[in-house]
Amino acid sequence: MQLGLTADPVTEPGDLILRVKAATICGTDIRVFRGRKTAGIRYPSIIGHEFAGEIVAVHGPSLFNVGQRVGVCPAIPCGHCPQCTRGRENLCPDLQAIGYEIDGAFAEFIRIPARAVELGNVHLLPDHVSHEEASLVEPLACVLNGQNKVGLRQGDHVVILGAGPIGTLHVKLARLRGAARVIVSEPNAARREAALAFGADVVIDPNAGDLRAAVRAQTRGLGADVVICAIGIPALAAQAVGLAAKGGRVSLFAGFSKGETGTLDVNAIHYEELRLTGAFGLSRKDYEDALNMVADGRIDLTGMVTHRYGLNEVDAAFSMAESGSAMKVAISDV
Repeated sequence: MQLGLTADPVTEPGDLILRVKAATICGTDIRVFRGRKTAGIRYPSIIGHEFAGEIVAVHGPSLFNVGQRVGVCPAIPCGHCPQCTRGRENLCPDLQAIGYEIDGAFAEFIRIPARAVELGNVHLLPDHVSHEEASLVEPLACVLNGQNKVGLRQGDHVVILGAGPIGTLHVKLARLRGAARVIVSEPNAARREAALAFGADVVIDPNAGDLRAAVRAQTRGLGADVVICAIGIPALAAQAVGLAAKGGRVSLFAGFSKGETGTLDVNAIHYEELRLTGAFGLSRKDYEDALNMVADGRIDLTGMVTHRYGLNEVDAAFSMAESGSAMKVAISDV
């Protein structure tokens, strides 16, 4: 990736301009950069959808003022299509997203369109919530959507495949929701240790033995009530089905690269009455709920960002994020 110069954003009535104070790198950003995700991406554009900043300009009358610290839900639905009116605005066919169709946050300044302001996508940050923590509200909101879709509830035995940033957020949220046992499968030793530190009960190296047997041993021989596939590897989808208990629920949470397919044990799904669900993105309500969790201290995001870079170091930031050696990488206003 090369750092390029671009003109400062031009506002229209109702728009806000933020100075980006922190923007974290998502796995989707890497997939877009590497050409593995193209749907819905305007080219050329500035990517980056997990961010927070400070308002530096307001165009016309506004509920917001220069100097205020804000977090922003990047998903902007149409608000009136059948998906929106049925409470599935993340599936809106006319959804626009900051960092996809609209220039994103890997820049010094970012324009927040008037439509996003009107719809309530912009949220004031409490003084005790840092910009870095606020940048992580977006992925936490996606995780919240996923756990709502799969019906994760108190007392569940939960298996999470992958202990990267998303898997770790799933650990934290499952713990908050009262999961009886949170089991993480992760081949990276450092990430297994991180998963324990962030609340997992058990971590398993899937390359060290029979993962299905290990999960059964941790769940009284029954298997998991909920299995969450937090890495976009098709083979893990089949593995996830095999880890579920009878009547269990499986979430294919992670995004997969274009054109990838997988093979599932359809008999297991049928005879064991498994429920298989996907999860895509977030709604404005998910974002608000996730921000409240952070602001109220119910979810602690401190320690999630392990590496920080300036905007002029974006190449190094992406390399670190791709390496697997970091938890979450932030491009900060330093």
